[in-house]
Amino acid sequence: MARIALSHVGKVYEDGTRAVADLNIEVEDGEFLVFVGPSGCGKTAALRMVAGLETITEGDVRIGDKLVNNVPPRDRDVAMVFQSYALYPHLTVRDNIGFGLQLRKMPKAEVRRRVEDAARTLGLSEYLDRKPRNLSGGQRQRVAMGRAIVRQPQAFLMDEPLSNLDAKLRVQMRAEIGKLQRDLGVTTVYVTHDQVEAMTLGHRVAVIRKGVLQQIAPPQELYDRPTNLFVAGFIGSPAMNFLSATVLRDDNDQYTLEMGAETLVLPPSVPVARPALAGYVDKPIVVGIRPEDIEDASIAGRQPGRTLPARAELVEPLGSDLMVHLSMDLPQASGHEDIAELAEETGEGGVAIADERAVVVARFSPRSQVKVGDPVQITVATEQIHLFDATTGSAVWDA
Repeated sequence: MARIALSHVGKVYEDGTRAVADLNIEVEDGEFLVFVGPSGCGKTAALRMVAGLETITEGDVRIGDKLVNNVPPRDRDVAMVFQSYALYPHLTVRDNIGFGLQLRKMPKAEVRRRVEDAARTLGLSEYLDRKPRNLSGGQRQRVAMGRAIVRQPQAFLMDEPLSNLDAKLRVQMRAEIGKLQRDLGVTTVYVTHDQVEAMTLGHRVAVIRKGVLQQIAPPQELYDRPTNLFVAGFIGSPAMNFLSATVLRDDNDQYTLEMGAETLVLPPSVPVARPALAGYVDKPIVVGIRPEDIEDASIAGRQPGRTLPARAELVEPLGSDLMVHLSMDLPQASGHEDIAELAEETGEGGVAIADERAVVVARFSPRSQVKVGDPVQITVATEQIHLFDATTGSAVWDA
């Protein structure tokens, strides 16, 4: 096992395209770190620079105590797991798993022992004599994992290894990869565009946008305390709702958010947790509300300062939840470039509303009786509200 450190790492391709800019990350010994971000954000380029499959334009990469900028991939003592499995179709599972060890001229008995140990760990023992064409997608991915395990490397590098699997199998393999990493304790860097995958697997998650690291933190911290609009909107599914508001404060230091003709009253805990909010009085701000923090008022109860009128435009029963797209007479925060990019990336811009009313997605209890076209009162968990600078997109937290 080994620590991996990226110091001011950058990547510029020959045509002048910058893929990664000034990336500074330290992956601790035995840590599972996930790179997540939209397609083309530079996360795979960063991983490939660690593996030695991409040259480094700027900065340094260290694995353990060794500077590896100019070290060939085969000498970096890392194992890469690819999206495509990269199995040899003419070889058996046994020979695919042990292929790298055979290239190193390792004794046959040791190769056999390692292959059989890995196969037992991955539930592949009964498939050792099969060819890849006779395996399911999940089994092929296990073989690719086995090939990495037998090398006993200092680190695993995984590039979207589950993206070729169907949804049910992805969930199963995700759990298996997490357990495997915990059991082996090997330093792991994992790339995905799926934020659910990132949140469930990573000890920490690094959110990357346009080659720039936005935030690196444990999953729950990313969810609870995003550093900017982009992180807030990218982490969480369905995505966070963004509305425009003006911050007001009365003589009793009571803060409210004025949104067109409607108002939300902030509980005292919100300005206490966000001292910088005092600097936004009488100024515009972006309000972020997660779908899970909006409930049908007929279930949550109508509460002064927390209840708003809406109309149901689309109702999606999911069994455990009722996903409801609501139109509201509120100013939608759609002008900021982060919000526009998020809507394009996630495809969660909401249903089209002819009169351009704001669209908000809510996660109601399945006990709600709301139907398409119904007027509905919604209750907002205002203590969970998120606030962002309308110009910079930075979260409003400390003064």
